[in-house]
Amino acid sequence: MAKKKHALTTRLWHWVNAVAIIVLFMTGLNISNAHRHLYWGHYGFDANDAWLHVIRFPGWATIPGHYNLALARDWHITMAWPFGIGVLFIWVAMLLNGHFRRDLMTAPKDWTPGAVIASVKAHSGANAGAHHGYNSVQKILYGGVFGVLLPLMLISGLAISPGSGGYAPWLIDLFGGRQSARSLHFIAAWGIFGFFVIHIVLALSDWRLILEMFTGGKREDGAPPAPPQPEPVAEPALAAEEGAPAHG
Repeated sequence: MAKKKHALTTRLWHWVNAVAIIVLFMTGLNISNAHRHLYWGHYGFDANDAWLHVIRFPGWATIPGHYNLALARDWHITMAWPFGIGVLFIWVAMLLNGHFRRDLMTAPKDWTPGAVIASVKAHSGANAGAHHGYNSVQKILYGGVFGVLLPLMLISGLAISPGSGGYAPWLIDLFGGRQSARSLHFIAAWGIFGFFVIHIVLALSDWRLILEMFTGGKREDGAPPAPPQPEPVAEPALAAEEGAPAHG
């Protein structure tokens, strides 16, 4: 029986997490409209002290489609539960089923310029869709998302959640202040958005990639057979010894 390219646990998490992130991102934009300035440290009120002034996001990009801080927070906190549980779940699943070790763990060679160039070529022109494994750039990107951005979103979100100073004050100290955690939460959110765009563009380049995330696809574990090697050519001197008449 052929092994699945994507385990059932990975596929379930993928689609649940996709919905959670979309809702979290769009409600987060609505929440951002309440105070469109970011700071470092424990406190931030004066716009003159902000390191970044954020634009006001239009209704079509937010949930709900009009400014409503209370409703946006309710949706945001509700969807944070499947997101947070999902992050823990997928890490346990990846470690148990070998997905992280087999597909996402990088080696020093994956960080070389040559590996990056080869990865880009694998997704361009006639080579697009020809490679079904994870190339070096994909390993680095997925590793950054799973190992940095998703955990950072979860932990910084806990740090800025209402009441965190009572149940986990060490989280606020970990980031150097609630405003620092809020800034990092914002940066991580847009980092995930950037990955999301790249992920969609690459997936649309080959519709089979999207289909495999529903069906599981088929894993190609076996390496392709080596091309036939040409027959060795005998050295002239050896040919003379074996086949040529002796002269004395």
